[in-house]
Amino acid sequence: MSDARPLWAFGELTEALGPGITIEPYADANEGITGVSIDTRTLQRGDLFVALKDVRDGHEFVTSAFKNGAAAALVGHDYVRQTGDATLFRVADPLAALEELGRAARARLSPDARVIAVTGSAGKTTTKEMLRACLTPLGKTHASEKSYNNHWGVPLTLARMPADTQFAVFEIGMNHAGEITPLSKMVRPHVAVITTVEAVHLEHFKSVAEIAWAKAEIFSGLESRGTAVIPAANAHADILAGVAQDLRVRIATFGGPPPTDVRLLGSTQNRDGGSIEIEALERNYRYRVAMPGTHSVSNSLAVAVALTAIGIPLDQGLSPLAGFRAPQGRGQVHNCASLIVIDESYNANPASMRAALETMALYPRETHPRRIAVLGDMLELGVRSDELHAELASAIQTNDIDLVLACGPHMRHLYDALPEAKRVKWAPKSGELTEKLLDLVKGGDVVMIKGSNGSA
Repeated sequence: MSDARPLWAFGELTEALGPGITIEPYADANEGITGVSIDTRTLQRGDLFVALKDVRDGHEFVTSAFKNGAAAALVGHDYVRQTGDATLFRVADPLAALEELGRAARARLSPDARVIAVTGSAGKTTTKEMLRACLTPLGKTHASEKSYNNHWGVPLTLARMPADTQFAVFEIGMNHAGEITPLSKMVRPHVAVITTVEAVHLEHFKSVAEIAWAKAEIFSGLESRGTAVIPAANAHADILAGVAQDLRVRIATFGGPPPTDVRLLGSTQNRDGGSIEIEALERNYRYRVAMPGTHSVSNSLAVAVALTAIGIPLDQGLSPLAGFRAPQGRGQVHNCASLIVIDESYNANPASMRAALETMALYPRETHPRRIAVLGDMLELGVRSDELHAELASAIQTNDIDLVLACGPHMRHLYDALPEAKRVKWAPKSGELTEKLLDLVKGGDVVMIKGSNGSA
């Protein structure tokens, strides 16, 4: 081990994991791990490898983890030691043990540390990354990697959190009711942000109102005197506010008319981002976000509310957004000579699809004469899926998208709803569009690629 303090000393791990743990062979309590991993492909030397049972059983990769430099592995009691294995922490259930480690990580933070949790139907990853960008210059900041927002992603992010963290930002997601509550109670945020409530996951909900109730579960884990951040202009803001009131937490709002806590006074948009003016705390603030689109403006308002809730001056806290770039798959722009490719490939729902199409329209015709949308299915929309896909035809028209390539059975309904002049090709799978797209594009085009992750 180096002179640097380990993320977790073996003695701390033993205490955090509680009764029922066995360690073999003997491990010095002062030795430890420098990270936590569930994937041997990204594991770093010195990590604790956690053998989760998910798509594959992680126990199949324990020995590989040690070959790649793992300092220890968290395994089930029935795992059979293999040649090359080193220190094993044996537990009844590795996922439950990871959750306990996450709770211990949260408990050891300084009382002065501030924790923010983010959820929403769209924009939660971008908002989380905006908060990371704003807080990093102000103190040691820890945040979820990628979209680690589910039943294993949240405890994994907690377990990776250093004890001297000053600011922590967690993304929390869900597909079903009841999934957010245990994660929020694990994170115990001082501020819980809901970016928006929209028609997503309708496969598992009867209405968007039910989605609002499920998103509002994030308030259940708020610390005493914590703040619930609510999008004031959202159609379901009253549901969110009602839940927060029942929990007797402070409510802060953004994006609506007075008396909204953070109110948008105006913004100007172009392909390079937006200049934004807001009113907050009885003052006006101007700042810039180097990411285009009205959705970026809305996300930045949520960030502003969260910053004020933890006492960060906005003239200082918002300035890093001037250099903020979209995360991979969420609006990241690739300049290929004079060709622009907008990567929106990570996820899609009706709200985010409309926002992405609006962003395409920010590119001036003088330099970018054609707008080409490559669209894949929006998943988990339930019985209204085909209807919601077809309704996007209005956004194609409004934003003057020239040509559309589409894939997937649901996106066929949008394709058929378009004027013939805009239709290039529909195919069952995305790979079948590649050749046509490459033949079609030329210098000056703006090409946007978007679909749910499962549509590939």
